[in-house]
Amino acid sequence: MVVKSILEGQGLHPVQVELGEIELMEEEISSIKEQLIRELQSYGFDLLDDKKTRIIEKIKNRITDLVQNQNNQLDRTLSEYLSDELHQDYSALSNLFSEVEGITIEKYYILQKIEKVKELLVYDELTLSEIAFQLNYSSVSYLSNQFKKVTGLTPSHFKKLGTIKRKPLEEL
Repeated sequence: MVVKSILEGQGLHPVQVELGEIELMEEEISSIKEQLIRELQSYGFDLLDDKKTRIIEKIKNRITDLVQNQNNQLDRTLSEYLSDELHQDYSALSNLFSEVEGITIEKYYILQKIEKVKELLVYDELTLSEIAFQLNYSSVSYLSNQFKKVTGLTPSHFKKLGTIKRKPLEEL
């Protein structure tokens, strides 16, 4: 809503505004581009203008959506999913991502999954088995091993640390 408001305030006509992407009716915005960038930055946004940066953002957005909103449910491999979604060869996407971000797409995907696991552990509404199932891990031990490799902690130790840091409401 903020981005849409900024665009309209600049006299632009957004057709579609989504996370990381906008589509405008206008074909040329060079006359107001600098002002638009300043205003977007004042709200913590940035205008991604080069092709490489846009592709990287699309990869990140698709992975984040997959992990956060689709419960990691894939009917194909991650490489096929990204290739189909972005209409590009996966090896080209992978090489670009690694070059720009310094990590592989797969490593980024694992980091996103582990962040989701942390979130679910803190919420304390699901068992580790349920979390593993929800995020499409083949087993609890595979999830635990990957979690420990990334964080240095076991999921149960992480969960205990979370409860130690938090005070019960009656103690506040």
